[in-house]
Amino acid sequence: MGGWGSGNRWRYGARSTTDDFRRLDIRSLVRAGVLTPGHAGGLQWVQGGETVASIQISATADSLRVSYRHRSGDENWTTENYPIRLVRTLCNFGGSRAWFLCPARGCGRRVAILYGGGVFACRRCYDLAYASSRESPSDRASRRADKLRLKLGWELGILNNAGDKPKWMRWRTFERLVEEHDGYADLSVAHLMQ
Repeated sequence: MGGWGSGNRWRYGARSTTDDFRRLDIRSLVRAGVLTPGHAGGLQWVQGGETVASIQISATADSLRVSYRHRSGDENWTTENYPIRLVRTLCNFGGSRAWFLCPARGCGRRVAILYGGGVFACRRCYDLAYASSRESPSDRASRRADKLRLKLGWELGILNNAGDKPKWMRWRTFERLVEEHDGYADLSVAHLMQ
């Protein structure tokens, strides 16, 4: 009981997670200037030093045209070429926010992230779960402790030694974060011991 493969993650028929797919995040595309009308460029996904997929993007005012090459394992490269419509919503303090409209047939949902399989589509079209929904209580506590370690500028891993207070941080904030970190680290170890 409780050995490798005993959880839902490896069960036959378990849902895939968002981490298993390539993603197009509109927020990072906006920051990179890719949504500027007339822009043309590309992205690559690399695994183990080898390119496993690439995408060419050209932008217009209300859509992106993507030309996407992908393959799984040793299969031949497959090329997809289609538009992804964009919409904008107004923000409360001015400006606007861009969204993808899911290009999957019959969907059209407004989303910030599209996941790539044969076609880039939303999480619901691929029936994807978030990876955090598959975490054990120990893993969840450890992840939260590591998030605090990043804030504190410490080396990741709950078994590593605590570091010093960052120069710019107030003592009260530092002590609160250390106490919170120690609580998550203790919780993670307690769940591992069970």
